[in-house]
Amino acid sequence: MRYSNYYGILAGLIMIAAAAFPWIYIPSVNATVSGFGSETITKFGQPVLMNIYLFVLNVLFFLIPKLWAKRLNPFVGAIGFAWALRNVVLLGMCRGECPERMTNLWIYFIASFVLLIMTLLPDLKTKGNDEKKSANDQATEENAGSFSSSSD
Repeated sequence: MRYSNYYGILAGLIMIAAAAFPWIYIPSVNATVSGFGSETITKFGQPVLMNIYLFVLNVLFFLIPKLWAKRLNPFVGAIGFAWALRNVVLLGMCRGECPERMTNLWIYFIASFVLLIMTLLPDLKTKGNDEKKSANDQATEENAGSFSSSSD
């Protein structure tokens, strides 16, 4: 896919932006938890930090036009998606009472999934494909010329 690198980076930025807003609200302790923690004391910590570190690696792998980078990127993206799934399950789980899940938690999760999909669709130009394409173009031009001359 031609713009998969840019879509992947955009999805990662959306994921981090969604982490800055509230994810859940726990009414019993009057706590609002976001990806960067909460103002009151909770056991959740800062669940999005791992995703930020992995996103930096994803951006590097998106920008490096080497085959090894395009092969490592889905691995890093899968770890990031697994961490996002862990955060959704852990924060949304009922512990005596169910927290109120907010839209930003789902935006974060969907953006993480889109980032994973974009890592699977790399935009990589290889020398072998370019040479084959130019050879096919030349053969097509030669065949087109031979068809036009044989019709006379």
